[in-house]
Amino acid sequence: MTQPSGTNRLILNGQAAQAPEVRSAVYSCRRGGLDVDVRVTWESGDAQRQALQAGHDGVKRVIAGGGDGTVHEVVNGLMQLPRDKRPELAIMPLGSANDLARSLGLPPGQAAALDAACRLPSRWIDIPRMNDHYFINMATGGFGAEITTSTPKGLKRLMGGGAYSVVGALKAWRYKLYPGHLAWDGGESHTEIFLLAIGNGVQAGGGQQLTPAARLDDGLFDVMLVRDFKSLHQLRAMMQELRTRPYHGLHVDAFRSAWLRFEADGDAWLPLTLDGESCYQRCFEAEVTPLALRLVMPDRCRLAAPLGE
Repeated sequence: MTQPSGTNRLILNGQAAQAPEVRSAVYSCRRGGLDVDVRVTWESGDAQRQALQAGHDGVKRVIAGGGDGTVHEVVNGLMQLPRDKRPELAIMPLGSANDLARSLGLPPGQAAALDAACRLPSRWIDIPRMNDHYFINMATGGFGAEITTSTPKGLKRLMGGGAYSVVGALKAWRYKLYPGHLAWDGGESHTEIFLLAIGNGVQAGGGQQLTPAARLDDGLFDVMLVRDFKSLHQLRAMMQELRTRPYHGLHVDAFRSAWLRFEADGDAWLPLTLDGESCYQRCFEAEVTPLALRLVMPDRCRLAAPLGE
């Protein structure tokens, strides 16, 4: 592996900046001859602003050092730049879930992760947009978004991705449905959403593989829609459908589309997360921006076509 030309700019979440392992990883890369320029974030929006500035500064590769939220901010900064001015994106995973980094197969350990972020090759990937915000990995709505939004940060730090499962199990006893009109390329439906997953990547919520067949460079979302179940028998049927992923089941739909629209009934607001960052929308339009950004990943990553294809 060879180092890309130009500066590697590490945009580092402020909560991790003083960690001895992170500082050691930076020093180790520099001793190995790698150029690592560090910028530290202190408040929400810093990573987005710093990513945008990196493009203006002519930086070749931006490394998002943090969790999925840091990656999300960096992507939204890079996407404000013209396509030919966007630096490559690499990830140094330092969060509790690190869903995109895990599914990419990035190496564990902070020194190894930063070294890989500087040295691995990059490939063009799609970047989805929902209304005015971009996301790189996954958007979830309904039950899954409620879990992510309501999981305390302290519990996430203590338990990692397992915290989402604990909170999800508690909330399952009093779940809520979100009725509205959903439309996509080739279909539409009035439905009551229990769980909606719009996948560019494959997993969210600390390792839950909601859209396991998704790829980052195929120009399409992989969508999973789970509708209401009203009895223990229907719950068992829904779980079986989730395991087999029918294209159109009684409780689960799985389909692919380049765009998706939703409008809630009445004044209801659908809870959503974009790469784990929460929001509420009464309606949204989501679409794929094909091959919009170069992402650093291992040569044999199953989420994208092999290099040279």
